[in-house]
Amino acid sequence: MDVINMDVINMDVINMDVMNGDVGAMHKTASPLMNAPLPGHSSTLLTQLRTLRLSGMLETLESRHRQAVAGHWSYMDFLVRLLEDEIERRAHKQLSTRLRRGALSTSKSLDDFSFSFNPAINRQQILALSSCDFIRDKRNVLICGPSGVGKSHLAQAIGQEACRLGMDVLFVNTHKMLAHLGGGRADNTWERRLATYLRPDLLVLDDFGLRALVPPGPEDLYDVINERYEKGSILLTSNRAPSEWPALFADPLLASAGLDRLADRAEIVVIRGESYRAQGRKSLCDLPNTRTDQRPITSEGAPSQLPGASARSGGQGADAS
Repeated sequence: MDVINMDVINMDVINMDVMNGDVGAMHKTASPLMNAPLPGHSSTLLTQLRTLRLSGMLETLESRHRQAVAGHWSYMDFLVRLLEDEIERRAHKQLSTRLRRGALSTSKSLDDFSFSFNPAINRQQILALSSCDFIRDKRNVLICGPSGVGKSHLAQAIGQEACRLGMDVLFVNTHKMLAHLGGGRADNTWERRLATYLRPDLLVLDDFGLRALVPPGPEDLYDVINERYEKGSILLTSNRAPSEWPALFADPLLASAGLDRLADRAEIVVIRGESYRAQGRKSLCDLPNTRTDQRPITSEGAPSQLPGASARSGGQGADAS
């Protein structure tokens, strides 16, 4: 009679065929999880999984049990698969949390970006940036170009890749960040609000220079740049050329100090080309004039009055047509 390996046989399920020396029956019966339905104590197991918050294992337990029976898995293989399910669920949940906290759009990924629309974009440079080595090195990335060429999309996509690598990212419009910081001066929460923009591994400042920097905006922007210098990365997008940035600060000394830190060891990406959003659409300047009233437009946006017409405030008292 063949020797029975007691380490892999569940003695509760060995039948008389095995005892009579039927080795084939022994291997068939000795499967670690013979019965497809979960055993009677499954309710206790499910409760324990919930208590331990192992919802990944909880969700796949029955399907993994069926696979184990069909594939004659060992106990160790069965446990490894369940642990892999739990690890995958936690990683997915952590990624979703990082994307949500970072205000990143899942629809703006590198896979969704059309490099073919603008062949001038250095694809290899973008893919190299998506490895996020610049974040590990505490360096900055500056993306410049006209409206619609994909600056914000690429910034979002690189931010997503950083999240997938376990890094914390925050994507924010530059004007909104400065407005948020400015509000902190009124209620004595400025330092706490500033910490929001110092904490992430990567801070993405979108549309820098699109609006004028009004006090105390230049000072607050300098503080963000200065406090993150050599401690955390900034990815900045702008419609303006870098040569125009100093004038935005209205203070040459502040501009020099802030931009010097921002550009130090930074990688600059310059994108040229047509707007992706404008493809297949006529320029507004090329649209025909549909007005039948050819009187000139005043600064208020309405046609100038005809000679002899009386002025009316707010349109009150006008004849209905």
